[in-house]
Amino acid sequence: MSLSDVFGLLVVIVEVAIALGTVIFVHELGHFAVAKWCGVKCEKFYLGFDIYGLKLFKRQWGETEYGIGILPLGGYVKMLGQDDNPGKAAEERERSQLKPEEGAENQAAEGELDPRSYLAKSVPQRMAIISAGVIMNVIFAFIFAVIAFGLGVPETVCGVSALMPGEPAWQADLQPGDRVLAIDDYDGPLRFRDLMSAVALGDMNEGVDFLIEREGVEKPFLVNIKPDIQDGRLVPMIGVASPHVPTLKSNPMVLGATPAAETGKFEPGDKIVAVNDTPVDSYADLVAQLTRHADESLSFSVERPVESDDDAQPQPPEKFEVTVEPRPMRTLGLVMTMGEITAVQVKSPAAEAGLRAGDMIETIDGEPVRDPMRLPEQLHGREGETVEVVVARKQNGKTETITKEITLRNRPWPEESSVPASPVAVPSLGLTYKVLATVREVVPDSPAAQAKVEKEGKASGSLSAGDEVVAAYFEAPELSQSEREERDADERVVWATPTDETIEFSSKEPNWPFLMTAVQIAPPGTKVVLELADGRTATLTPAAAEDWFYWNRGLRFAADETIIQASNFSEAVSLGWTETRDALLMVYKFLGRLGSGQVSPMALGGPLTIAQAAGSEAGAGISRLLLFLTMLSANLAVINFLPIPLLDGGHMVFLILEGIMRRPVSEKVVIAFHYVGFVFIISLMMFVFGLDFSRLFGAM
Repeated sequence: MSLSDVFGLLVVIVEVAIALGTVIFVHELGHFAVAKWCGVKCEKFYLGFDIYGLKLFKRQWGETEYGIGILPLGGYVKMLGQDDNPGKAAEERERSQLKPEEGAENQAAEGELDPRSYLAKSVPQRMAIISAGVIMNVIFAFIFAVIAFGLGVPETVCGVSALMPGEPAWQADLQPGDRVLAIDDYDGPLRFRDLMSAVALGDMNEGVDFLIEREGVEKPFLVNIKPDIQDGRLVPMIGVASPHVPTLKSNPMVLGATPAAETGKFEPGDKIVAVNDTPVDSYADLVAQLTRHADESLSFSVERPVESDDDAQPQPPEKFEVTVEPRPMRTLGLVMTMGEITAVQVKSPAAEAGLRAGDMIETIDGEPVRDPMRLPEQLHGREGETVEVVVARKQNGKTETITKEITLRNRPWPEESSVPASPVAVPSLGLTYKVLATVREVVPDSPAAQAKVEKEGKASGSLSAGDEVVAAYFEAPELSQSEREERDADERVVWATPTDETIEFSSKEPNWPFLMTAVQIAPPGTKVVLELADGRTATLTPAAAEDWFYWNRGLRFAADETIIQASNFSEAVSLGWTETRDALLMVYKFLGRLGSGQVSPMALGGPLTIAQAAGSEAGAGISRLLLFLTMLSANLAVINFLPIPLLDGGHMVFLILEGIMRRPVSEKVVIAFHYVGFVFIISLMMFVFGLDFSRLFGAM
């Protein structure tokens, strides 16, 4: 890491610390200011908690001690007569009473409250004090958003670059290059993260309405998609990837040990404008060319921006050609067993032929499918041809054989199995099917045929048909320090690592397609270890196929971004209000979906997750950080005002009851509820801290 990188990281850390501190500060400032206005004695104003008296800073100013506590998990204002610790309630009530002074003519009545204590104030005054923190958070959420939109916020546009096979968006026939113009009744500027929120918190029964704009289609059209939540997912998804442009991202922008990296000619910001003299106007165009000609050497026409002085005229881009060789698929030499069809795309050849989920493909043009992983590639490029597809269908307790003549369509883009439990897609047919983790054939002279097979540390035969894989994991290549330094010397190149976790195989998660996608990005020398059902392990080194090629040649492309910026103050206010309103409503909707089980509790995050997210947003610019603070302030406002004892909302409930009954709620009842609230809050904090640490150590 260079000195400039270290300095940049320090700047981000300082920005995040100030930003998160500001959100807490304005909340406590609300309580403090209104308490002072109501004449309450404020003994302490702290950012962070000074547990056991430990603090980073303190200063006495008038009757109030200002400080920064050692535990950076919030803040507090300590008022005379008010303490959130239920164990100190009686002590605090005693402190808030006037003490009789010896020899004084006007003795205070026993139990009379100090007029400057919180408890001595009227119900409306105490309501104002309690609600002031939340109100300040809402006000500043709005202010943050107005400033952000005034500066201009870089956002990923709401579109699609890829579809996950078999997922709801794939089934609805969304396509790479589609733009989303509207989602349900959302009236703000659409960003890709709005799509993610709408899906995660959308109605899984009624679905979510998307207004789609597609190149070549005259008018935008409406698509209703029902989000799906599968085992192991924290939130519902529809299976789309964010949009890209045919411009290389900032470093690192090529994947190591790929044809693109081997040229050594690409730089960040390079724009691909043509492939083999065919113009490329979008990322979808580029992917189509790469897929269509995966087995050919390709000539990339590249435009590179030329830097010029601030006062000088912009220079025309440098233009040049780069030849990039094909990228062979890496294989293990195992032919696995084909499973049943899992999904059929609407209006696809398979749908029009009447194929359905649960069907089992038996033959195509009279031949059994030899390798289910290669079927998509074998049918690719044969658009317009008619094939005979024979499937077995179980219905009414019987299995019948159905024969269909299906005309293949042109789908010049890949549909990769890039997530766990993903099936294999056949774009030319419009269907997906499982690939089971049972070996059907071992290819001679392949990595599988030469695999090291052991059981309890001893050689144990070889891989053969019928072996069942129950798990798999990767072993990284062993590199010396000098080899590692040489490999990492080029900042343009990234060496991807497949998942560190063990990939499990089962009938619910036939993860073989996902494993094979991960194999494609593994650095040279990486080994794949397969755990078999009979207790043996097989260690394989992937090898390049001679007649099968991967569409992705190793280039990494930038996100398709736009700047959302208000043209005047009035528009900034309008955009800021919409953002604040939506942030507040999203918290309530999230809590509702959490309660219904649509969103997993494992999706919650604690202070470490918040800091990490803030750091990511700060790295994208100050305006993105400000919008993050809008969201965080809205969260703090809503969560704090929930009717939970010890939180502001819990205090408000007791004040409402006091106003209705014309007397305070029994101290015993309040203390009992405060203990319940204390246990709940501590338990929740421990839970989210546990999630934070599991994510942290999982990432490490």
